[in-house]
Amino acid sequence: MDRLLNPFRPGAGTAPAALVGRDVLVDEFGVALRRAIARQPGKSCMPLGLRGVGKTVLLNRFLQIAADEGVRTAFVEATDSGSFASQIAIRLRRVLLGLATTPVRRAVTRALGALRAFALQLPDGTSISVGVDAMPGLADSGLLDEDLADLLVTTGEAAAECGTGIVLAIDEAQYLDAQEMGAVIGAIHRTSQLDLPVLLVAAGLPQLRGLAGNARTYTERLFTFPEIDVLGADDARAALTIPAQDHGVEFTPEAAEAIVELSRGYPYFVQEWGFHAWNAAPASPITLDDVRATTPTVIETLDRDFFRVRFDRLTPKERLYLRAMADLGPGPHRSGDVAAALGVLVTSVAPRRSGLIAKGMLYSPAHGDTAFTVPLFDEFLKRAVPDGTPNWPRSK
Repeated sequence: MDRLLNPFRPGAGTAPAALVGRDVLVDEFGVALRRAIARQPGKSCMPLGLRGVGKTVLLNRFLQIAADEGVRTAFVEATDSGSFASQIAIRLRRVLLGLATTPVRRAVTRALGALRAFALQLPDGTSISVGVDAMPGLADSGLLDEDLADLLVTTGEAAAECGTGIVLAIDEAQYLDAQEMGAVIGAIHRTSQLDLPVLLVAAGLPQLRGLAGNARTYTERLFTFPEIDVLGADDARAALTIPAQDHGVEFTPEAAEAIVELSRGYPYFVQEWGFHAWNAAPASPITLDDVRATTPTVIETLDRDFFRVRFDRLTPKERLYLRAMADLGPGPHRSGDVAAALGVLVTSVAPRRSGLIAKGMLYSPAHGDTAFTVPLFDEFLKRAVPDGTPNWPRSK
């Protein structure tokens, strides 16, 4: 079939042709957004989920809904580089300069002054120009907790005066350090108390809930934590068949069922199998034989492009730890069981486990439990390190 018409889009945060299984979350966000615009803000949102379940896709959908409502948006992808405050300043600069194109309003000028003061506290913040002088006494203490609250409050006041709102979206929020996490939550707490039209959506790995709770004791009253899980069988099937049908192409029931089973319902894997099955099929319908013929290619692609990138970030000892977990199955697993599989005391590998959690390879769904953040990573590890050695195979 024509590869140019292939509707499947495996990628990082790439929106699928059919976003299925997320209707409730989309509807709830729309309600929360409209309430915020009306100066009745409720809870902001922290979607949680493993890699490949579509958190970034959902985040981008929320931003599109906000833009369609005329709400200003700011998107930040958190990293472990410590650049979060600078990213916030740059994104809010764009928002405020956009508001400044409307008739001059006092609140907008005040917010720009606060942003200028905030930027001057940052490394090379002098390069962030906003066209006004710093506002003394606002966002200039040098304390992120205080200054970010000032900045979001004045930005929310500016948006309200202009008859709009602000949606701040943070992807990979588990990479925020404790100070950054606490500052963000504290700032949203303050805008909520003042009934300002500011909404935060922060997506991340499952450990985000615990990190947020540790940062502020009132977090559970300020946010919802929807869990973005695998697609159910019907939704996974729809994610395959709807885009294909839009191009006059069918999957046989057996072919669709095979992909649903092979992908385990993970949205990214559904897209990968659909993409390769489409390219392998000579004509409609896409059959079970087409799926079987292309599955080795899919697995090779996932190993090379999805799994190995993460594997290559690991030290030899970290690889051994994860390989021992893989021998125990997909998980979750008790930390003591992993240590026993390695033949060591649990205390001796606790730093290794903590390092893997910090790298986003593992998370702790419950005290003492450990699980992979990447679906099917256990199966990959068995292919990559069949003899249990920590190094990548020297020959393919």
